[in-house]
Amino acid sequence: MDERKVKVAVLKMGCIGAAPLLEYLLDERAQRKDIEVRAFSSGSKLLPEFCRESIDDALRWSPDLAVLVSPNAALPGPTLARDRFHEANIAALTVGDGPSLKAFQKKDADGEKKTTAHPRQGFVILPMDPMIGARKETLDATEMVLFNSDLLRVLSVTGVVRLLRRTIDGIVQSLAQGKEPEMPKLHTTKEDCIKNAGFHNPYARAKAYAALQMTESVATLTTEACFREKEKERCTLLATAAHELLRAAARLADEAREVEKTNDALLKTSES
Repeated sequence: MDERKVKVAVLKMGCIGAAPLLEYLLDERAQRKDIEVRAFSSGSKLLPEFCRESIDDALRWSPDLAVLVSPNAALPGPTLARDRFHEANIAALTVGDGPSLKAFQKKDADGEKKTTAHPRQGFVILPMDPMIGARKETLDATEMVLFNSDLLRVLSVTGVVRLLRRTIDGIVQSLAQGKEPEMPKLHTTKEDCIKNAGFHNPYARAKAYAALQMTESVATLTTEACFREKEKERCTLLATAAHELLRAAARLADEAREVEKTNDALLKTSES
């Protein structure tokens, strides 16, 4: 069976660490002939009135697959996106942070949480992709870029980027072959990430695992700073501490990669 070119729309609503380079993960050398990727964005705002135009633009492009990336996918803007792609019968994969899991959990008659999603939709939840310390006292454009650059280093080294690439590419391959894709419903663990990282040295693996644990702890601190703590000085302390913790995690991830380099065991993958 001849394979067809698959159109992938990456719709960004707000920003998480996985978002800035997501559309480049599938075709990092711009040489693939089997896919066409295009990015759409609502900018930093998540309200439906800001998301709607980008959703409309993506739908007009008529993609075969939509990758919807945002913080807290349960918010009205990302929810609108899922609903619109469902109505259009376009396969959609949500990539979200820890709070995004709420969008896919419903309680049954017995009060038990059950995982649910629209038909032809799935998700990849990344608890290790923490919220930034979005406090006026601590965050400016420079700090925002530094936070995300540290986070991208952790996500790259520890296997999160490769996990996303493989997950999305699996859906693309099914669509290219004219098959109905099996949409993943993945609440990512640190073990999932480390497995995809492909470390050979156990010390490198341990350093990467520790970096992932630290990024999950960053989310605990920033959530408290932004949503729970009211006292200004303590908010500043928590948000600043979270960013310092992420900076330390990035250094640890870098050390893990250097160990693999020293052993001439660095994994390079070209899966297109």
